[in-house]
Amino acid sequence: MRTIRFLLVKEFKQIFRNKAMLLIIFVLPLIQLLILSNAASYEVKNSKFAIVDLDHSSYSRALIQKFEASSQFDFMGLFSSEKIAKEQMQQGKIDVVLYIPVHFERSFQKEKKGSLLTTINAINGSAAAVENMYVNAILKDFNKTIQVDFMGAEASLQPKQLHIDTLFWFNPELNYKTFMVPGILVLLVTMVALFLAGMNIVREKELGTLEQINVTPIKKHQFIIGKLLPFWIIGMFELAVGLVIARLIFDVPMVGNFGLLFLFASVYLLVILGIGMFISNFTDTQQQAMFLSWFFAVIFILMSGLFTPIESMPAWAQVLTEANPVKYFVEVVRMVMLKGASLLDIMPQLIKLSIYALLINTLAVWSYKKVN
Repeated sequence: MRTIRFLLVKEFKQIFRNKAMLLIIFVLPLIQLLILSNAASYEVKNSKFAIVDLDHSSYSRALIQKFEASSQFDFMGLFSSEKIAKEQMQQGKIDVVLYIPVHFERSFQKEKKGSLLTTINAINGSAAAVENMYVNAILKDFNKTIQVDFMGAEASLQPKQLHIDTLFWFNPELNYKTFMVPGILVLLVTMVALFLAGMNIVREKELGTLEQINVTPIKKHQFIIGKLLPFWIIGMFELAVGLVIARLIFDVPMVGNFGLLFLFASVYLLVILGIGMFISNFTDTQQQAMFLSWFFAVIFILMSGLFTPIESMPAWAQVLTEANPVKYFVEVVRMVMLKGASLLDIMPQLIKLSIYALLINTLAVWSYKKVN
């Protein structure tokens, strides 16, 4: 223990003397949390909307007023022809165009039905799907208005509609930050632990001090603990600070037990630090370690369910995510913070991650060459 204590003192002195490392550890993650949590949004706002009205009737004017009053769209006005609308969309000035055909009102009055055409810029497929839902919701409300206000007594003869009440659990306000902030917090803790752990050991190789340490009486396990434990402590500190920011700035609910969250994080950091050390054992420069760490980090993050649901991935990709430690931490952070999950609820993820930690650290220790 005395040897490990001296190694820890040495590591912390090196960390606090390195101003660039201090910036990476304490400043950049907090800035990233503040920026990414506001920028990474599933909401679709300020879509540019226009209408081509070829009917010029009371019905079409009522429909135009509905869209003008909508908060989901920026209403850009009326176009006189379909050709002009297509040109505007081609130039990227319009995202959604609604076409109201000739005899739109007459069709409703005589045939009790009408048709409309919506053209949506679908380069971003997910945004187009959301915009389509917005349009359909407004049209549904307009349809009810027509039945009540325009058809009068005839509307009362229509069949009764089923009324549905919807309850939103765990995120009643449907605030995307409530969903994204816990995941981004996982991302920052992962990046700090993975990059710094790997690069710190490789830095010893570049400076030539690793060979000097290897010929000392320091045991392999003592050296590894002394190298990785400081970043384990820093990772836990980053998580604590991130949780405070999530609560005070983003008002993310904290329903679950903090002790449970830190318990899982302690095992998770062992996995990430083990991966960082394993990478450092097969690289000779910090640049190599950074590139290799970034390669794995991108795969882990994109396949973690942080930005896209794992259920939407192909079957083979869902199988691969079982080997992704970030996936388990993202799941557990959201479960504990938003659902108030108990130890029993997260036990499957905790068992898998514990096995993962044992395997990857065994490989990392085995692959580390200590001349002794």
